Amino acid sequence: MPDAFVLVSFAVLPDGYTREGRHCAELVRSMTACGAVDAVGLNCVSAPGAMRALVQQLGETELPLAVMPNAGYPVVTRTRVQYQGRPEYFARELARLAAEGVRILGGCCGTTPAHIAALRAALDALPETLPAAPAAAVSTATKPEVEKDDAFLRKLNAGKKVIAIELDSPKDADLTGYLDGARRLQAAGADLLTIADCPIARARMDSSLVACRVHRELGLNVLPHMTCRDRNLNATKALLLGLYAEGVREVLAITGDPIPTAERDEVKNVYQFNSRKLAQYIVSLAGEGREMPSPLTVFGALNLNARNFDVELRRAQEKLQNGMSGFLTQPVLSAQAVVNLKKTRETLGEKAKILAGIMPVVSQRNAIFMENEVNGIHVDAEIIERFAGLDRAQGEELGLEVSVKAAQAAAPYADGFYLMTPFNRIALMERLIARLKDEGIAD
Repeated sequence: MPDAFVLVSFAVLPDGYTREGRHCAELVRSMTACGAVDAVGLNCVSAPGAMRALVQQLGETELPLAVMPNAGYPVVTRTRVQYQGRPEYFARELARLAAEGVRILGGCCGTTPAHIAALRAALDALPETLPAAPAAAVSTATKPEVEKDDAFLRKLNAGKKVIAIELDSPKDADLTGYLDGARRLQAAGADLLTIADCPIARARMDSSLVACRVHRELGLNVLPHMTCRDRNLNATKALLLGLYAEGVREVLAITGDPIPTAERDEVKNVYQFNSRKLAQYIVSLAGEGREMPSPLTVFGALNLNARNFDVELRRAQEKLQNGMSGFLTQPVLSAQAVVNLKKTRETLGEKAKILAGIMPVVSQRNAIFMENEVNGIHVDAEIIERFAGLDRAQGEELGLEVSVKAAQAAAPYADGFYLMTPFNRIALMERLIARLKDEGIAD
């Protein structure tokens, strides 16, 4: 029906975001750009006052705006849900919107004939000439300069081979040993410390709080992992704002391991996002009138050992489209992983920053365990056999040799390396960093 009037309306939370993390201004822009819509607006979820604040965030719009808030917020009394917003208040707030340029007005949940009648009377009392569209309030106050990147990003963007190293946070409340280990890795030449978010869904000290402490005390750049498993949208946003305020400029967005089956009766999964939606939400927090003065750089995970790597690669492309800037890969411990890394570089191009995963194998038992019980890791049979009968010192030496060769094979296709610390062996990782630098593989 070419003559049909098409109005598209979105339900967003009071802070302007949908439950999937899309901001209302972005949604309005996309509808305006599509060319198939006659009007766009907001409905439901918020009461009139909150809805007016949302409209002000939209700024000037090309299409007519429609606003249909709820009549207040719901109150549950036994089996009944009631909205207690008074018709007079509803009418007054919507009349203010009309005076500011909104052209289509109505109500959603809880709206009664009394609300509409009061609105009609309030609109009739307005002057005939009204502005065309609302304008966003712009502050003229001078704000202090905020560092938008850090030494790690500057080095990465300059084309130098960076070293990120993962060190799992403590299982208890004592951070003394952890900070000492981080300090040693920093002195050895690590550019960035990455901190897993409760790996395999077992509780450890919070990765973001640890990251803030490390950054504050050592000045070391940090990359806290953020899973979709344990936080809803509100908790995620609150944590991101705190990270930014503490000077953290990168996060790793991953879906996260599910809670073990036996514990699900007591500990619940959340999964309001997947990693792609989480990345999109994180970058949407920055911009004019938004919560952050500049976007966080979002990295994702890339499994070079996926059985169907073409699917993994398509997912990586989707992650880039949703705001991620690069990837940390699973360990390169096979020839096929190198082939897949090369294919990744050829497919994604130079825009995607890739840190090739390097995890030293330290014993045959360790290699067999990783091959059979750690998701996303594949260790070539030849490597497993080479560790047979070696003691700890011999195992570590062979592990360093294998790791350096893996880094050499990965270097042409990677922007740096993501080193994973086995069994908290800081001294081993100091030696690995030194060898990578001595070989000229890392800067």
